[in-house]
Amino acid sequence: MLQLEEHYKRFVRSTEEIDIPIPFDLLQFEDMINSLSEKNNVSNGYIYIQITRGEQERNHLYERGLDPVVTAFAKEAPIPFEKQKIGIALYALEDIRWLRCDIKTINLLGNVMAKRKAEDNACDEALQHRGTTVTEGSSTNIFIVKDGAVITHPANELILNGITRLFIQELAEKHHVPFLEKTFSVEEASHADEMFISSTTMEITPVVRIEGSFQADYSIGPVTRQLQEAFSEAVRPHQKSSHLK
Repeated sequence: MLQLEEHYKRFVRSTEEIDIPIPFDLLQFEDMINSLSEKNNVSNGYIYIQITRGEQERNHLYERGLDPVVTAFAKEAPIPFEKQKIGIALYALEDIRWLRCDIKTINLLGNVMAKRKAEDNACDEALQHRGTTVTEGSSTNIFIVKDGAVITHPANELILNGITRLFIQELAEKHHVPFLEKTFSVEEASHADEMFISSTTMEITPVVRIEGSFQADYSIGPVTRQLQEAFSEAVRPHQKSSHLK
């Protein structure tokens, strides 16, 4: 599994932030994932693992000492090569989520509503902004490229620090691509040279159009392509990236 330890560390951090004891260590986590993959015959897909606090009568004051409930499934999912090649459209709208988006939880109503709005407007993903500051997608991190530098929102409480986002930062440093963690505005986004999104399932996917609360069009530029190639070489070293040509 790509970035297994990083996924586990984020899982542990999130459970600690909301006071849920995690009932397995990294090795058990890996065994569970491998078992799920084998039983479901998944060779290229994703694993979803969810933990909830446990059984209790409805009460805002949760109890401690409950037995957490762990649910998981595995699903085959093709890599979206065509979208990575031609790019996607985003729908821009106000970010209405709570103020601890850094915790990966099932409290995703704001994300779900944003994703639905994007689909209703024939867009592949949402672009959320708090006032004039761009934060992230409904299930992705968002990057712009300006004058050869990659810029993305800092990993604070307003975004989920994506595992693929972290990997892109490593790739950028390795390939001498300037990588800046700083806020950028809707205005800056609309005048960026390039834009792309990232997630575990979308990997690195370029953005060619924005609709909604602001509008913009982009060409798929050299920095995005360079990072796509670097990503592919790192995770699929024996497979040429001809799909990007």
